Amino acid sequence: MSHCQLEIAVQDLTGVTTAIEGGADRIELCQALEVGGLTPSAGLIARAVEVAERRDGFVNVLVRPRAGGFVHTAAEVDVMVRDIQLAADAGAHGVVIGALTADNDIDRDALERLTAAADGLTVTFHRAIDVLDDPASAVSALAELGVHRVLTSGGAVRSGDGVDVLERMVRASGGTVEIMAGGGVSVEVIPALVGIGVDAVHLSAKAPGATRGLAGPGGGVDAVVETSPEIVAAARAAVDSASIATSAVV
Repeated sequence: MSHCQLEIAVQDLTGVTTAIEGGADRIELCQALEVGGLTPSAGLIARAVEVAERRDGFVNVLVRPRAGGFVHTAAEVDVMVRDIQLAADAGAHGVVIGALTADNDIDRDALERLTAAADGLTVTFHRAIDVLDDPASAVSALAELGVHRVLTSGGAVRSGDGVDVLERMVRASGGTVEIMAGGGVSVEVIPALVGIGVDAVHLSAKAPGATRGLAGPGGGVDAVVETSPEIVAAARAAVDSASIATSAVV
């Protein structure tokens, strides 16, 4: 078994730096983590790439045009294609995408357009897969559509509760697609996830940050959420320790 990787979801430049300093293998760059993440601004993508310097595969940009479900209109797919192109132009290493049909299946037409736009970038299919009745059954189809990596909780609210399905997904992939466990991941559950053979674990490592003034009547909540250096460091240590322990058993 190869060494399990660590991905941190971040929503600002401070988070990018924290992930780098904490030893993350890569980031998922987004905005609005409170709604599951949305497409980040072009400026944030460009600066994240600059901060990451020559770290290969480090900046993976979430392309999700709105909150809510993953059934996208043709106009939304058009926007997503353009966002992928802009991310590529800014130097991003990969994109994180997902699209479903109204009858709860992978939207192959949308995925074909999105993966074509992402030519040359790593493609991750995000947790839209966890909406499906049987996430494990979708792994081979995603591989055929040009997806390199799948972010999934095994269909559960929290990855720790989806271990059985995640293990099935690892077996179903046969190494054709990376399986990355994400969704409610805490440091404590990382050894169990690594132990079933996932290729990576994903978490936001977020914690309350210092309030930066009042948001006012039109600015939403006052609270600020930041990437915690302590959680990133603890996650890195847990991944490394569990990878070594698993390799020793194998």
